[in-house]
Amino acid sequence: MEKQEQAEQYRMIAAEGCGEIVEKKSRFIAALAPVSTQEEAFLFLDAVRKKYYDARHHCYAFITGINGELERWGDDGEPGGTAGRPMLEVLRGAELTNVAAVVTRYFGGTLLGTGGLARAYAQAVRQALDTCSIVTMRRGQRYVITADYGFSGKLQHFFAQRKITTEETVYTDKVEFHILAPCQVQAELIKEITELTGAKAGIDARESVWYADRE
Repeated sequence: MEKQEQAEQYRMIAAEGCGEIVEKKSRFIAALAPVSTQEEAFLFLDAVRKKYYDARHHCYAFITGINGELERWGDDGEPGGTAGRPMLEVLRGAELTNVAAVVTRYFGGTLLGTGGLARAYAQAVRQALDTCSIVTMRRGQRYVITADYGFSGKLQHFFAQRKITTEETVYTDKVEFHILAPCQVQAELIKEITELTGAKAGIDARESVWYADRE
């Protein structure tokens, strides 16, 4: 994900996910959650700590902000750089933001070494990511397109071709399509709908929103 001042899109997980690996009898339990602020990330960390209250280590990493502006990680007693940083690198590699990862470790009696720890913490996060649905959040505009029924099929086909999200279709004396489209295509979208309907469709541009495209 390219970081820029005004991102038009970003990637995040749609819901919480979890994963677990065992390395030389040590259990590494990973939990992921979508978060939008540092405060939410630490609340998630606290919730995981309470769930696994008898574990010694609860290491974490999180990234927040549309451009991934804020990154934090912590090793929670593990040797420096062997837990939180490798976890953070997995999140970066997946090009995610607004995500928190917590890995709880139950020690199995055998030392893993710094390299072994780093690999295990990273692998646990990857395992959890495999259980998550990823969505691309796009900066968009909501529109209401109003037309006679004779244009309904053409408009539906057009929206499908352009991969435009239809939130709702309302049928009254005319048909209303409530759609979401990326902000940068506004002029082109209005032009194409106008041409498609011979300027007979009503095009009402409404509020700007962030909306999800599921991968």
